[in-house]
Amino acid sequence: MPEIFWTDTHAHIYAEEFKADSIDMLARSKESGIAKIYMPNIDHTSIDSMMELEAKNPGRCISMMGLHPCYVKKDFEKELYLVEDWLNKRKFAAVGEVGTDLYWDKTFWPQQQEAFNIQVQWAKKFNLPIVIHCRESIDETIELLEPFADGGLTGIFHCFSGNVEQAKKIIDMNFYLGIGGVVTFKNGGLDKVLPDVDINRIVLETDSPYLAPVPHRGKRNEPAYIPLVALKICDIKKITLEELSTATNINTKHIFGATIAQMPNSL
Repeated sequence: MPEIFWTDTHAHIYAEEFKADSIDMLARSKESGIAKIYMPNIDHTSIDSMMELEAKNPGRCISMMGLHPCYVKKDFEKELYLVEDWLNKRKFAAVGEVGTDLYWDKTFWPQQQEAFNIQVQWAKKFNLPIVIHCRESIDETIELLEPFADGGLTGIFHCFSGNVEQAKKIIDMNFYLGIGGVVTFKNGGLDKVLPDVDINRIVLETDSPYLAPVPHRGKRNEPAYIPLVALKICDIKKITLEELSTATNINTKHIFGATIAQMPNSL
């Protein structure tokens, strides 16, 4: 592996898109210096494949537990029952992927808010960080989170694509910004935000299989593309890859470190 190591803090590598070449995909990520890959859960249908991948790659592929806002429907309580049951059974890296989404479907917005509030409370109860989805709903999500943000709660605003003011609010709540492939997009907007964000509040992610960075935009994303995200951030921030690697790995440890040691198969 290269001397510079990276962490992918958000990748759905258990997804159907990786079934045909999962072993090769993980080998490519290792060759690219990806030491750890954090896997956010979606709903009850993703749990088994996520757990299987974790069991086959202990200490490297690491599970979270939560209900994704796009899968919050009328009967979301049934899904949350399973999430809570798993949180009671074993330790996870985080409560995630949770949050809100006003991009895909606004039908169940009240239920999304309720599901998010419940899962944030579980994060506090189980002393876990939270990994937050907030597509087209950053301000709404910040407002929902503020009552819980007492300094003891931390986590990641995944796939951050907001403005400087929103970034500062998130950081003030003791949260980090998850930066992925969008940073490489011509009109992504992060080139105007990241100069005002300290690298001590940034973590790297791919959101695989989605949002592949340039030059792979529109194709399947995978953790091996983290260095492309890193290169763009370094270009914007005028820092070295070594500086970014050191900072983001420390940040990741601050977020997940306390929980990882208590997880099954932890190294």
